Amino acid sequence: MKKIFLVGALATALQLKAQTDTQKVPVLIRCDDIGMSHSVNLAAEKIAMSGMPVSMSVMVPCSWFPEGAAMLKKYPNVSVGIHLTLNAEWKQYRWGQVAGAEAVPSLVDSLGYFFPSRAALFANNPSLADIEKELRAQIEKAIKAGLKIDYLDYHMGAAMQTLETRMIVEKLATEFKLGISRYFGETDVNGVYAAPVTSKKDTLLTRMKELQPGAVRLLVFHVGENDAELSAMEDLNPFGPKEMSRHRLAERDALLSPEFAALLKDPKYRAVNYKMLVQEKGLASMRRP
Repeated sequence: MKKIFLVGALATALQLKAQTDTQKVPVLIRCDDIGMSHSVNLAAEKIAMSGMPVSMSVMVPCSWFPEGAAMLKKYPNVSVGIHLTLNAEWKQYRWGQVAGAEAVPSLVDSLGYFFPSRAALFANNPSLADIEKELRAQIEKAIKAGLKIDYLDYHMGAAMQTLETRMIVEKLATEFKLGISRYFGETDVNGVYAAPVTSKKDTLLTRMKELQPGAVRLLVFHVGENDAELSAMEDLNPFGPKEMSRHRLAERDALLSPEFAALLKDPKYRAVNYKMLVQEKGLASMRRP
C-alpha cells in the first residue's frame, strides 16, 4: 500500500510540475562558435561558470576546438551541440575541412579553406556527397574528443541552404540520435545581435520582459573577449558587424549582468537547454520549421 501511495504521489507531483511549467516562459540560451578562437572560449567559459542552463555549439574544424572541447566537458549545465561548419568567413583566420581537402574537393578553395560565404560555397557547386562526408566527419571527431553531443545547428546557415542539404542534416541527426536546433518549435528572439554595443544589455532585458508563455524562446549569442586576437579579425562578408570583438564582449556582459540573472530567477521564466528539450519532448517530437 505504501509503495502505491508513493507512486501516486510522484505522478501527482509531476503533473503539477508540468502544469506549472506551461505557465512559464521557456528561455533557451545558445552560444555559438565555441572553439573558433581562444578569446571565444574564454568568454564562453565565463557563461558556463554562471551555472545557468545553456547550450553551446562547437566548431570542430577550428584550431581552438581542442581547448573548447576540454572546457565544455567540465560543465554539466552546458548542453553541447555541433555548429556544423561549411564556411570560414575571416580574412586573417581561415579554416578548412575535417574530412580532408582531397576527400571533399568541392567544399574548399584552391588553398584548401572553406569559402567565406554561403553564396561563394554554392557558386562552386558543392556535391551533396562531399557535404555529407564533411558534416559526418565533424560529428565523429567531436564524439572521439569525448564530447556528449545533444544537438546539431549550422554555422551561417550553410548546412541548411537547400532542401537537399537540410535532409542531410536530418539524416545525420537521426543516425547519431541528436536534436536539431529550431526543430522543437523554438521561436527566435531577435534584436540583440544587431543592437549597438552600448545597447546590448538593455535590448536583451527589454526583449525578455516582452516574452509571454508559450513556445520555447531561442536567444542566440556570439560571445568573446575584446582582446588583440579577436579584434584583429576582419569579416570577409559585408553583413557582419564592424568591431566584432566589442560586439561579442557586449553580448557576454549582457548575459552575465546582474539584471539578466535576476530576470532568470523570476518565476515567470524557465531556463532550458537542448539536453532538457530532448529529454522532455523526445527526438520524435522534432519537426522541420
